[in-house]
Parts: sequence; structure tokens; C-alpha cells
Amino acid sequence: MPEMLNVRVDSSIGSSKVIPIFHQVVLTDQNGREEHENIHNNNLPAESVAVEEVLSNTIIGIPEEDEFSGEMNPQDAWLPITESRKGNTLTAALHLLSSGIGTQALLLPFAFISLGWFWGILLLSLVYSWQLYTIWLLVNLHEPSPQNGIRYSRFLHLSIVAFGEKLGKWVAMFPTFYLSGGTCALYIISGGTTMELLYQAMCEDNLKCQAKSLTGAQWFLLFICLAIFIAFFVRNLNSVAPISLIGSITVIAYCSLLWVLSVSKGRPVDAPPILPQNNNDDAGGVFRNVLNSIGMIALAFRGHNLVLEIQGTLPTNRKQPSRKSMWRGVAISYLIIAICLFPLAIVGHWAYGNQIPINGGILTAFTKFHQNNTSKYIVGAIYLIIIINYLCAFQIYAMPVFDNLARLYTSRKNKACPSWFRAATKVWLGGLTYFVAVTFPFLPSLGAFTGSIVLPLTLAYPCLMWVAIKKPARFSRMWCLNVGLASSGIVLSLMCASAALWFLIINGVDANFFKPR
Repeated sequence: MPEMLNVRVDSSIGSSKVIPIFHQVVLTDQNGREEHENIHNNNLPAESVAVEEVLSNTIIGIPEEDEFSGEMNPQDAWLPITESRKGNTLTAALHLLSSGIGTQALLLPFAFISLGWFWGILLLSLVYSWQLYTIWLLVNLHEPSPQNGIRYSRFLHLSIVAFGEKLGKWVAMFPTFYLSGGTCALYIISGGTTMELLYQAMCEDNLKCQAKSLTGAQWFLLFICLAIFIAFFVRNLNSVAPISLIGSITVIAYCSLLWVLSVSKGRPVDAPPILPQNNNDDAGGVFRNVLNSIGMIALAFRGHNLVLEIQGTLPTNRKQPSRKSMWRGVAISYLIIAICLFPLAIVGHWAYGNQIPINGGILTAFTKFHQNNTSKYIVGAIYLIIIINYLCAFQIYAMPVFDNLARLYTSRKNKACPSWFRAATKVWLGGLTYFVAVTFPFLPSLGAFTGSIVLPLTLAYPCLMWVAIKKPARFSRMWCLNVGLASSGIVLSLMCASAALWFLIINGVDANFFKPR
């Protein structure tokens, strides 16, 4: 088996290249004897050699057996996302399920108010199929050519390969950073608020008990301390699997409890008729409400920024590429996600009609109408399960941030991160996201606008990446399908962002800076 190519790492956030110091070429003399000659970089072209070009033009030591590691970049063995490749279909499914349902799913019944039964179910099914297709694209783009062993285990890296260094970073940097760090901040706000609701539910009407409640900032601090404490026991993304198991169980539990209890309790006596809330509105109001509802449905599905990273934890070989086991994990997780979300939306709209509030969705509606005839322990159990789910999902969304910080260290020091650096990055992320949560406690009210801005990452970018990397024939079926979906996704993103901004201008924002409550 040939010796591995000597390389040095040229890595930064958003890129990962291997530049050969020298490669070995096998020459044959006139007598048939083999000679080995090292060709140094001085004899190569001046520009950097991409990994794909090196692999296709030189012998760099891909093992003769079926197994191979992936990016062929020694630095990847030091980074949290690719440090361990011992995952499997089950762990992938658990990661996707734990991170795939968030607070936005609770607003699905509210989206049905403007759309009605038919359009609500139709659009929910359409968006579900659309985002499932883009996940299929990402799964197949993670390892576009299994023969050469190249894997793209980070969304930003794949974007750079597809669109080029500058454009790739420009279109993917903000969405990936927002969907990692921003989601962690949202979990702090939502988790801290739910902790306070749990405390109030246990106190009931005991004024002395309620008077001892913590402030909003203190509830946020309690949540982030628990989240970072858990993070200290997690070394890499693959080691998050036990936590993702708990997160998956809890997300199924609270979604099921909310719609099952809503059915068992029946419709509230004072619930209004179930009619679309557009009858008496002006045309502009109807259009705005419909677009906001479509945006809520589109944002209910999440986790595309983690698909490549999760697939990066799986082993691969030429006979069993990682895409096969990953797609099985996607199929399992998204079947369960559909079983959770569709009843949540349909039953929530049936049970509460136009009384679904925009803040908290079906959770707030259930506690408003049924808290008096439901045991406080059942209500408290729902809150507790949601809090546990937020703590588990926080670990998955925080991992790309830890990975980028580790990449900075390893690219400068050319060695693995020490334990103190890993611990420091976790404390740093906890402090930063806590500061953002306390500074902008109204961040969830901006979720529709900011979420619409990053919506192309889910609905458009994977389609464009497929066209750029796979290069299907112009005007072929795959070309037309992907270009059409990408264009529609970008247009939908702009329209939803405009509607959300319009809503914020008309209704205003309670910008309670540094005053969480």
C-alpha cells in the first residue's frame, strides 16, 4: 500500500484545504525497475491545489481496503464534529429528531387561522416534502464521489466548494452562525421562560411562593448554567447521542401530550367558530397574514445546518457510503417528526380555533383553557419535558460553534485542542449567548423575520449546490427541478421576510432591552 502523502493544513473557518508538501510518483526505468521520486511544492503551480485535484491526479495513499477516513485532512481528527466517526443510523436519527422540532412547531395551529383547513394541511405537506427533498440533496452532496474519499462535513465548506470562496462564505456565513449561536440564545430565552412557568404552575395561587420567584435574567442564568454543565460531559458530536436520545423522547412526549390532552379535554365552551381570520380584513392585511402563516409553517422544520455535520459522524466505505445509513436515519426521524407535527397542527386548530395566541401557540392555549381542570402535576410535567428537550437540543446546535473555535486553534498551533481550551470555549459560548438573551429578550418576536432571512439555507441553497457540483445537463429534469425550487425558495424567503417586517412595523416590538420578563 502506498505511503500517505505528507501534507500541511491550510484551514480557517469556512474552508478546509490540504496542500501537499510533496507527493510521491512511481517511475519505471528502461529495465522495468520502479523508482520513487518526491516532487516538492516548488515544482507545482503557484496556486493552492484543492483536495479534489490532488486526489484525482496523484497517489496520496487512499487505503487499498474499503475503509477510508473522509476529508483526508489530519486536522479533522482534532475537531469536535469529525473527531469520532463511530455513529450509525440510530444515532443520526436521534440527532435529527432532537434538533428537528423546536418552539416554532407550537405555532402551527396559529398558522392555520389565516390559511384554513385545506390550505393549511396542503401547505404543511408541501413544505414537509420540499425540505425533505433538500435534505436528500445534502445527504448525497456530503460525499459526492465516494471513490476519492472526499467528504464535506460542514455546510459552510460545501457552500465554498459549490459557489467559490467569496460567494460561498457570503451566502452561508450568516445563516449557519445564526442557526447555531442564535438558536442557542433562543433556547435560553424559551427555556428560562418555561422554567418560570413551571415554577408558577407548582405554586398555583400561593402568593408567598410566587413572591420568591427569580427574575427573568436569573431564570436565563439558571438555564445556561445547566446547559453548559451538560456540555462539559460532551467531547464531540458523536458523544451527544445519549443526550439526543433523551431529547428525542422528550420532544415526542410533549408534542403527543399537547394534542392528546387537547382531544381528551374537548373544545372549550367559549371557543369561537373555526373560520379563516381574513373575512373582514383589507386585501393587504389578508396578504400579510397569509404570508406570515406560510413563514411559520416553513420555519417549523429546522436542522438543515446540521445535516452534513451529523453525517460526518458516520463511517463510510466504498461498498457502504455514509449516505445510505444517513438516509435511513433521515427517513426514521422525519417519519416521527411528521407524526408529531401534523396532529399538533390539526388538533390545535380544531380545539382552540382562533383563540390560539401567537406567543406560545398551542402550549399557551392549553394552559389558558385547561389549567383549571388539569392537575398541576400534568401541566408541570409538560413544562419540565420541554425544558429537558431544550437543554438537549442546545448541545447539538452549540457543536458547530465549538468546532469553529477548535478549528481556529488547531490551524494556528497545528495540534489538538487541550482540555482547558475546550472548557474555555464552552464557558465563552455560554457567556456570549446569555448576554445576547438578556440584551435582546424580545428575540423570539423577531423570529419570523430573522428566520425568513435564513430560509434559503433550507429551501434554496441545497438545490443550487446540487446544480453547481453535480452539473446536470441544462434544462434536464434535475436541472429544471432544482433551479425552479431554488428560485421559489428565494422568492418565498423575500416575501415572508417582507410580511414579517411589515407586521413588526404595524404592531411594533416591545424592545425591553436588558429587562427579560
